[in-house]
Amino acid sequence: MNTKPFALAILALSIQSSAFAISAKYAQQLDRSGCTQISEGQGCDITKTKAENAKAGFVNEAAAPAPQAKPTAANPYAGQWVAKSDSGATVATIRIDAKEHVWVNGKKVKAKRSDGGLMFKTGTITFRIQGDRRLQGEDVWNDSDAGTKGQIVSE
Repeated sequence: MNTKPFALAILALSIQSSAFAISAKYAQQLDRSGCTQISEGQGCDITKTKAENAKAGFVNEAAAPAPQAKPTAANPYAGQWVAKSDSGATVATIRIDAKEHVWVNGKKVKAKRSDGGLMFKTGTITFRIQGDRRLQGEDVWNDSDAGTKGQIVSE
């Protein structure tokens, strides 16, 4: 029996990368629970309600909203942003103040200007917001682990 084709098939299947997509049911669970894909990985339980997850410290609904920074020519990144999946589900909420301090889902992250944009990372997700606001559709996120990506929109 020739085992070479069989071994090659097994090898090909083990190397094949998986593509992950967010389903409508999963998006509904995230919305109901107040979790995001990132906070779920940090322990937010999508089977619980927003109130239960807020008690556990994952949903910050009760906090007073921070004053909104307005984009300027010197800082086009300031404001509230939302990273969305292809299905429209929220992957992360992003807040950038006038001094380019960045918070992703309420947690402060380091950011740096790079190649005309502001880049920052949390977990396996890299975010990039384009500095030239005339360019549309270039504010993006990419999850290197799951192989997913999507748009970042200003609120």
